[in-house]
Amino acid sequence: MSASTAYIPWTQKYRPRSLSEVIGNEEAKRKILEWIRSWDRGIPEKRALFIYGPPGIGKTVTVEALANDLNMELIESDASSYRTEEAVRRLAGRASQFGSIFGRKKLILFDELDGITGSADAGGLREITEVIKTTRVPIILIANDAFEPRFASLRNLCLLIEFKKPSKVEVARHLAKICAREGIDAEEAALKFIAERSGGDVRSAINDLQALAQGKSKLTYEDVSWLASRDRKEEIFNVLRMILYARDASAAKAAINMADVDLDMLLEWIYENIPYHIKNPHELAAAMDALSKADIYRGRIKETQDWSLIRYVIDLMTAGVASSWSRKSSGWVPFKFPERIKMASTSKEERDLLSEIGRRIGRKCHLSSSRAIKEVLPYLRIIFQNNPKMGKGIARWLDLNDEMIAYISGKE
Repeated sequence: MSASTAYIPWTQKYRPRSLSEVIGNEEAKRKILEWIRSWDRGIPEKRALFIYGPPGIGKTVTVEALANDLNMELIESDASSYRTEEAVRRLAGRASQFGSIFGRKKLILFDELDGITGSADAGGLREITEVIKTTRVPIILIANDAFEPRFASLRNLCLLIEFKKPSKVEVARHLAKICAREGIDAEEAALKFIAERSGGDVRSAINDLQALAQGKSKLTYEDVSWLASRDRKEEIFNVLRMILYARDASAAKAAINMADVDLDMLLEWIYENIPYHIKNPHELAAAMDALSKADIYRGRIKETQDWSLIRYVIDLMTAGVASSWSRKSSGWVPFKFPERIKMASTSKEERDLLSEIGRRIGRKCHLSSSRAIKEVLPYLRIIFQNNPKMGKGIARWLDLNDEMIAYISGKE
């Protein structure tokens, strides 16, 4: 595998190119195909389709695969591009009335309709409604919940199609195919466990698989079982990505609402991951400064029980971190699971080894063992994995044995 392809997200690398590759929802796919083909006989009664269902289960990729199968020109946009009446007209007004200059049939997709929020965006929804009434090409809308009150007018004009979560067996089977193509010998129990933890979110399951298995030749149940301690509703990797790579402060802060982990744990996720993404030392220092201030306010809340300070914690750990750097990372950088979560389910032998590593780091850095593990070890991992020569020198300075070096390097 070349360096250019080594860090491609597997959600992109194995993105379905055809309807037959989309996992589950066979009846929904059949209805979509039936509706799109009805346009060959003239404009149908319902000129738009409204696909809805939980995130990560293949709604968008189904539409893209459909367009690819039928060689249609897909005009695709998400909520950030059609918030106003003018924006909708610019995107779809003319396109909805005329054929493609390439001689292909058109398909217009309004994705992430849930992203339209507040009265300022109402003009965009109204204009979408007007475009649907007169469109001469198929239009598809996508949202997590089609039955929100603000979508009432749109629903009346659309054929509603629900997407449901695929079964654990379907997800595990898909993960097995990916492992086979990546040359990974994966235990069936491990894949079933990842599938079950994903709750039917295929994108989440693939992200988990890549984080746990990439670079390995074998994936065992023991490699994934510690995930049982992870508490999340929305895929935490997506939440981290929304915070770190947010377009603006409000987008970074909005990500908090999608994370079903407490703020203490989310801060841990952010703290451990930003060194992998922010390579510029000055930007990293600024991000760490924002995070440290969030931690100070968090401490004050615990001491005083003054929960009015929580807004400063949220602002600093989201918007503060996001605005501290240029949001440019070389290639795709996978997110890491915080070691503190992993530690909770490690064996006694591993805990003893980790404690001894913490003590040796602490002696040299004048820190407690727990602080050394929490604050210094994540950086040592980066050094040991990316600069073995420097790691070797640090290992001598800390008086680490071969077992400790292997543990920090992730080679055991």
